[in-house]
Amino acid sequence: MKNIRNFCIIAHIDHGKSTLADRLLEYTHTVADKEMQAQVLDDMDLERERGITIKSHAIQMQYALDGENYTLNLIDTPGHVDFSYEVSRSIAACEGALLIVDASQGIQAQTISNLYMAIDNNLEIIPVINKVDLDSAKPDEVEDQIVELLGCKPEEIIRASGKTGIGIPEILQAIIERVPAPEGDPNAPLQALIFDSVFNPFRGIIAYFKIVNGTVRKNDFVKFVNTGKEYNADEIGILKLDMVPTDMLSAGNVGYIISGIKTSREVKVGDTITHVNEPCESAIEGFEEVKPMVFAGVYPIETEDFENLRSSLEKLQLNDASLTFTPESSVALGFGFRCGFLGLLHMEIVQERLDREFDMNVITTVPNVSYKVYDKKGGVTEVHNPAGLPDLTLIEKIEEPYIRASIITVADYIGPIMTLCLGKRGELIKQEYISGNRLELIFDLPLGEIVIDFYDKLKSISKGYASFDYHIHDFRESKLIKLDILLNGESVDALSTLTHVDNAVTFGRRMCEKLKELIPRQQFDIAIQAAIGAKIIARETIKAVRKDVTAKCYGGDISRKRKLLEKQKKGKKRMKQIGSVEVPQKAFLAVLKLD
Repeated sequence: MKNIRNFCIIAHIDHGKSTLADRLLEYTHTVADKEMQAQVLDDMDLERERGITIKSHAIQMQYALDGENYTLNLIDTPGHVDFSYEVSRSIAACEGALLIVDASQGIQAQTISNLYMAIDNNLEIIPVINKVDLDSAKPDEVEDQIVELLGCKPEEIIRASGKTGIGIPEILQAIIERVPAPEGDPNAPLQALIFDSVFNPFRGIIAYFKIVNGTVRKNDFVKFVNTGKEYNADEIGILKLDMVPTDMLSAGNVGYIISGIKTSREVKVGDTITHVNEPCESAIEGFEEVKPMVFAGVYPIETEDFENLRSSLEKLQLNDASLTFTPESSVALGFGFRCGFLGLLHMEIVQERLDREFDMNVITTVPNVSYKVYDKKGGVTEVHNPAGLPDLTLIEKIEEPYIRASIITVADYIGPIMTLCLGKRGELIKQEYISGNRLELIFDLPLGEIVIDFYDKLKSISKGYASFDYHIHDFRESKLIKLDILLNGESVDALSTLTHVDNAVTFGRRMCEKLKELIPRQQFDIAIQAAIGAKIIARETIKAVRKDVTAKCYGGDISRKRKLLEKQKKGKKRMKQIGSVEVPQKAFLAVLKLD
């Protein structure tokens, strides 16, 4: 056990984690030259296309130093704020972390938030300045920032480059010398923490675990503590680029188990595996339950695909434990699910993965957040969906979630960023200079305001230099109202939103204008209205497609033409009573892009 090291790589998005992981795998000869490619651990097409890591990836390396052989278990983690739950799970399976900071960009918001997560879990931090080979690199300036943040000595910071391979031997040496070996007793009852799982159509569910105490052998009779289910360990093994079966694994190791589990509900990330005959006394403290930030309805385009969508979501949840979902129904869209996501990028990725991996074509409604509604009898209900809002006469007050946001930027963009945050009903808590002309702004913002386009706007006004990180702070009372969109007097519940009183009229107007462009013309007039309760605040009309029925009348009395027009008018009126308006998927997505 003394020769095992478990470590993860944490950093802000785009600071070169995956590239550095490639060099470590190359240097330790874990991956053969012919298998080597950029971002070798990112095995999803989506990750390669976007150049981001979505999933944490575990891999084992062997490395010899001073005549001793060491086993290094590396977990590469995502950097985007929407996937921070992946990072927290990886951290739970490690004793050390490489903190990567880009030499040209310096410390960013997500660097700090991941660092605090690692410190809370008592991980040994090894700071690394990456991309020192760039012309724009400022390693001395970044070194000062790290020393100020971590309180370490400048000589403890390793300068490296994931592209050219500078500093890789020093990193491996630092991991072996500084990261403590895992503690645990190989002879105690088995205790293993599941930190990830994946669905394989041929072999069932594969669970990845880290053994804290005890030893597990092939064909052992094991039990999952939380679900209470018992299985045979048909295959156990370690994670190289592919899975490598072994006969036994003992304390401190990271590996996988296949036991022919077919139903996804039986495996929970954070569960503990133990032996049936000699169980452990208590389960390992798992990770805290994930709190979704953004809610949206996901509906199958064909109603009969509802059950397929359910099983696709369950399989996806195995691989992405931060996705939550509950069934719901909508008048306009039929049966579907109310899904909770960690952010908008997470929502987009889930939609993409449903399409690619499970061939599910879905409609996603406007994202919103959860509100606390207090009624006049003193009861509290949590509302995730505008349709679930009680009657206005019964409501005492509505509270909405506020976040505490940290924005790190250079002083040049402070004006536009302030304007943006204050325009979103934000409240400045403090601002302080970190180093040089970089400063941190702390804002309290309503989550509902930032959920749609805040991050994109922040990136564009700061030319990509502002980094953003947030956590839920508290709930505050707000003047919120439900804005309904009516088509020919019928409410489309999938387009209704909860919005602040001050924004309601302008938002309603823009919605009507946008829908007028997107809904195709019918044989009858379509009235698009935005309403608050019974009061109509905006209206647009889509004119009917008309046939010129009087074309055949040449000359003659006006009454002939009038007769034909009256006949057409009656037909249109009848059609309007029975005709229904199809709302295209583009219309739901357009609401997200209202600027």
